[in-house]
Order: sequence, then structure tokens, then C-alpha cells
Amino acid sequence: MRSDSDMFVGLTPLISVFDMPKSLAFYSETLGFEVVSASPVVETPEGRFSHWMWLRLGVVDLMLNTHYDSGERPEHPDVTRSAVHGDAPFYIGCSDINTAYEQFTQRGLIADSPKLAPYGLKYFSVKDPDGYAVVFQEVRQ
Repeated sequence: MRSDSDMFVGLTPLISVFDMPKSLAFYSETLGFEVVSASPVVETPEGRFSHWMWLRLGVVDLMLNTHYDSGERPEHPDVTRSAVHGDAPFYIGCSDINTAYEQFTQRGLIADSPKLAPYGLKYFSVKDPDGYAVVFQEVRQ
């Protein structure tokens, strides 16, 4: 009989995004995530894109889903909605935080340089286009 620890192999958060092309550009072009799977591309008044995407960076998985159906997206994001996104940060482990920082900043990421936290993690953080905090961390031994 398999144990629970053998059955479960990962966690893939699904986040709601305002502008899929903008979010996809941030995660794929700036951070290097690759598209694993996506819903069919649709033509909408907001543009041509998939409403749902599954992304992967190394062993890190993340799914994006548009918050609005075709033709229903308002002109601007709801600031009260995105204000709470900082309450659910995504921590991504790195084996070499300095190299990750250099690669991301060469691709246009604007972030403070890595720093050492009092509890032993070296990290830097950014906000994605929807206000979600993405923290890259390296455990320092």
C-alpha cells in the first residue's frame, strides 16, 4: 500500500489575473516560466489569448486564469481586489539566488538585490502585474 507521501507529488497554485498577455509576459519572458498547457486561444475585445495557462519553471508549477470572461473585463483592475494579493506570497526556492537575480534583472526585472533575512534565508522579492508577491529564496546553511 502506498503512503500519502508517495501519492502526492506537487502543489500548483491557480491565480486569477486581470490581463493574461501582461501576466504571461511577466512569468515567461522575465522569469523564464514555460507553458505546460493552455486553454484554446480566443479572440476577445481585450485581445487574443488563452483564458487559462499552466506554467513551469524547473519544478515550480503555477496556473494563471483570467478573472473576467471575454468582453467583461473593465478598463482598469479593481484595486480592492488586487490589494489583498500581497497576503498570499509565492516562495520559490533557488539554489543560487545571486545568479537568479542577475538573470532576471538582465531580462528587465526591477527588484532590490538579494538580502539575508535574520532567520537565515537569502532572498529577493517582486510583485507580479496583479500584485502577487513572488519571493525567490536560498536556504543558507
